[in-house]
Amino acid sequence: MALTRSQRAFEAARGVIAGGVNSPVRAFKAVGGQPVFIARGQGPCVIDLDGNRYIDYVASWGPLILGHAHPAVVEAVSRALRDGTSFGAPTERETHVAARIREAMPSIERLRFVNSGTEATLSAIRLARAFTGRDRIVKFAGCYHGHVDALLVQAGSGAMTFGRPSSPGVPASVTADTLVARYNDVPGIEALMAEHGRRVAAVIVEPVAGNMGVVPPEAGFLPALRRLCDEAGSLLVFDEVMTGFRVGWGGAQGRYGVRPDLTTLGKVIGGGMPVGAYGGRREIMEQVSPDGPVYQAGTLSGNPLAMACGLATLEVLSAPGAYERLEASGRRLAEGLREAASRHGVASQVHQAGSMLCAFFAEGPVRDDVTASASDTARYGRYFQGMLRRGVYLAPSQFEAMFVGTAHEDEDIAATLVAADESLKELSAA
Repeated sequence: MALTRSQRAFEAARGVIAGGVNSPVRAFKAVGGQPVFIARGQGPCVIDLDGNRYIDYVASWGPLILGHAHPAVVEAVSRALRDGTSFGAPTERETHVAARIREAMPSIERLRFVNSGTEATLSAIRLARAFTGRDRIVKFAGCYHGHVDALLVQAGSGAMTFGRPSSPGVPASVTADTLVARYNDVPGIEALMAEHGRRVAAVIVEPVAGNMGVVPPEAGFLPALRRLCDEAGSLLVFDEVMTGFRVGWGGAQGRYGVRPDLTTLGKVIGGGMPVGAYGGRREIMEQVSPDGPVYQAGTLSGNPLAMACGLATLEVLSAPGAYERLEASGRRLAEGLREAASRHGVASQVHQAGSMLCAFFAEGPVRDDVTASASDTARYGRYFQGMLRRGVYLAPSQFEAMFVGTAHEDEDIAATLVAADESLKELSAA
């Protein structure tokens, strides 16, 4: 049988790119088969090299909340491109995007742009340590904060532990001051902070976990983190790289009414261009060079193309009703997936937070990394392939999110639910 164009492209990529991909999940190892290579995107869809069209719920892993090639974004980037790609000098666009972000998230009194979410979390942790004069960091098992060495750690057999590296190449000494707690476990984090709080610089958390699948915070979890940080004199850092401008105009902090000391952002604020940002209270951010001693720099930080793309995206999202429509689309999709799974007797837990969703193939409730890990990943792989055959492009991993965008029309949601019904029916018969 002749190879498809995507298969030939993957073989060529494997000859020159490590693993044939530039981010591991793209290789499809978690779901089987080989990746489709995308030729272009338009609106809610992507088209692969072989001409197959898919309704896209990966959305470049979240940034494309307006869909692919939105006219306002294309026009804004085209104008910026004609003026030049990068200057390594200030531009007004940086100020305009920063002002928009501060308007939406009042906790961010000052910010600094960087080039990725990883850079943002790395910088926020450095700043928190400098501001507090402490070294220890608390993170939560299953929460991903980029491939920062000190944060690439996982929990041990208990609810909390001193961190150990979860990737070769990360020295144990680098993670020695990283403590790991269980997401949504208030008694666990209370016990950890009672023992270590006075030495903890910051507690960093995805306010809606999006890297063990979508796991929303339970009532009381985020307020408990705020209280514990206040009592210990530690900083609370919300990693809103994924949730910022995704789960609401004010991000997760606006949705759940908890104000962090520092916030990291990415994805939507660049509208599809590489971007990141970190920001927070003025007195903390004044410690960043050149105002203060904490050094951080970047040649392409705040580059004109990313700022133009991000500003155009935020302007569209600021229109009245935008988030109400996103919420309604997410709810309709989630409810439809629950009904289809129930109809065919397939054990599934469907979570939704705004325009982020996840269908876990799990028997019981999912509230943390342990219960998420109990999901049937092989069944998800079969479901993924069934949806792909029916023209729906999902994340090639059980532990990633589905992203709904403004470009998804009612007919796209309806077509997705038909494909899900057929795919789940296949699973129930297997």
